[in-house]
Amino acid sequence: MSKEDKMLEELKRIRQLLEPKPAPPAPPPPKGLWNEFMDFISKYKVMGMAVAFIMGIYVGAVVQALVEDLIMPIITLAMPGVEWETIVAGPFRVGHFIGTLITFLIVAFVIFIIVKVTKNGESNNANCPPLKQRT
Repeated sequence: MSKEDKMLEELKRIRQLLEPKPAPPAPPPPKGLWNEFMDFISKYKVMGMAVAFIMGIYVGAVVQALVEDLIMPIITLAMPGVEWETIVAGPFRVGHFIGTLITFLIVAFVIFIIVKVTKNGESNNANCPPLKQRT
């Protein structure tokens, strides 16, 4: 066998190794209502979403208490004799709106900080080797 024939044979073997393999068959769908429910829970990460939703409700309540019990009394001290909730312009409850707006801004800022910290943590973890390889 000549040198060129050996190279051709080697190239053919390399081509066979590089050819894509067929995808494995999909797993059979789960049988039974309970198995379908468990598949749904794991596939769509429902538990994580439920925990985040409940935590969001209570963080909102904490921020609402912060605004009503700490921030707005400070504003009331800056404007003695005026209750901020009773500020009205015609039929509009301006004072109540201001309190709700401050609550919204604080919640938006807290969510911004959480997302920023989470993204920074993900980018820092991307550079780390997996735990199993650390020594």
